Amino acid sequence: MKIASFNINGIKARAAALPEWLDEAQPDVVVLQEIKSVDEAFPREMLEERGYNVETHGQKSFNGVAILSKLPLEDVTRGLPGDDEDDQARWIEATVVGDDMALRVCGLYLPNGNPVPGPKYDYKLAWMARLQARAETLLAEETPFLMAGDYNIIPQAEDAAKPDSWREDALFRPESRAAWRQLVNLGLTDAFRARTQGPGHYSFWDYQAGAWNRNNGIRIDHFLLSPTVADRLRDCQIDRDVRGRDKPSDHVPIWVELDI
Repeated sequence: MKIASFNINGIKARAAALPEWLDEAQPDVVVLQEIKSVDEAFPREMLEERGYNVETHGQKSFNGVAILSKLPLEDVTRGLPGDDEDDQARWIEATVVGDDMALRVCGLYLPNGNPVPGPKYDYKLAWMARLQARAETLLAEETPFLMAGDYNIIPQAEDAAKPDSWREDALFRPESRAAWRQLVNLGLTDAFRARTQGPGHYSFWDYQAGAWNRNNGIRIDHFLLSPTVADRLRDCQIDRDVRGRDKPSDHVPIWVELDI
């Protein structure tokens, strides 16, 4: 099973680029971030005609997440537990059933958190604490799961072309990275780092200052796998070349292949 994550930075802006990539990559399941669309306006038809079941958790102009799947999506839930007053569309879950495993797919768009300090950074850290609690619950239930999406976290210095320029940014602050390590230390596997080591691997290049042409990127899109899912990991790659295409997102897809 091939499962992908892609922050598309607006479904309307990526109306051509997303179908092109889907036709080429042929993922079985995709989690999308920053669809920037209410549910009713999401262009389901262009995805359904490609064989995908579509579930969205949208929000006007901002945020928004979705799951696309060629397999049936079961027990779909929206919103990260832990704060009933949080109305930002950043979390969606569903179960897909493979040949011999039912997999809980969690799609997320973690808050950016800038500027630091301030309420946006407080919200980021609180959201990460809720994410930790959700992972702990799924582990306690012995549910095979993965959490995939735009984490807005640069885990290590090697995950940025110019780490010094990110030192005071919410994506690389010590508190952010500590929350990431605490999550991983539950026993989760960073799928990309399980397959590929070393610097120079990025999933985001800003639109500004020629970041793409200078390869001034960061790795902030991640798959975290529960232990039973990590045992079935075959590969994890970043589709870097998508960033150089016509009207690209500032992110590129990342995907895993699992024996499920």
